Amino acid sequence: MAGLIGPRVYSCCNCRNDVALHDDIVSKAFQGRNSRAFLFSHAMNIDVGPKEDRHLMTGLHTVADVYCTDCREVLGWKYERAYEESQKYKEGKYILEKSKIVKDNW
Repeated sequence: MAGLIGPRVYSCCNCRNDVALHDDIVSKAFQGRNSRAFLFSHAMNIDVGPKEDRHLMTGLHTVADVYCTDCREVLGWKYERAYEESQKYKEGKYILEKSKIVKDNW
């Protein structure tokens, strides 16, 4: 059917593999390693690396880098554990850096 619009998707900047849906954005007010970042409730077509503790701007977290399944580009990280009660809402969510993703199907 002509004129139907699909979901707004974010893709890997390197290979255009779909990695997240716009509707899954929790917050746009995050900072990644190299650029501003979005917090997503879900991500797709990614691999999760080993867990490690990192001191981030909001305290100590256990995180794991996330990679595009197609080209292996590091896109951000997954929050596995937050040690501070006020940061627990991040657990299980994904940071994807704006410089590593592009809008598709908009």
